[in-house]
Amino acid sequence: MYRARDRVDNEEWIGRLTRAADGLDLGSDARSNAVDLFLSNVPDEERSKPAVAAASLYAGALIAGEERSQGAVASAMDVTRLSVQNRWKPLLEESGFRPPEW
Repeated sequence: MYRARDRVDNEEWIGRLTRAADGLDLGSDARSNAVDLFLSNVPDEERSKPAVAAASLYAGALIAGEERSQGAVASAMDVTRLSVQNRWKPLLEESGFRPPEW
């Protein structure tokens, strides 16, 4: 869970998530999930935020049933696909979800 202040402190990242979601044509549920996941898992280190934001967007889309490829999400968030691949499952697990086992 996060505080209202977290939303204010991370307004820039929420904007980046929103713009990437626009580019990926994601619906409101996927966007909301992504923001909630990101704000619940914001890393302390600034350099880790892009990867966590991208993983949040990927996982948020999965939860909403609007799956996008890791490569497409990585490109939209300007990170490597490996950044998404390495972080989305732990992010889901830390948030109380069980990741799919494809």
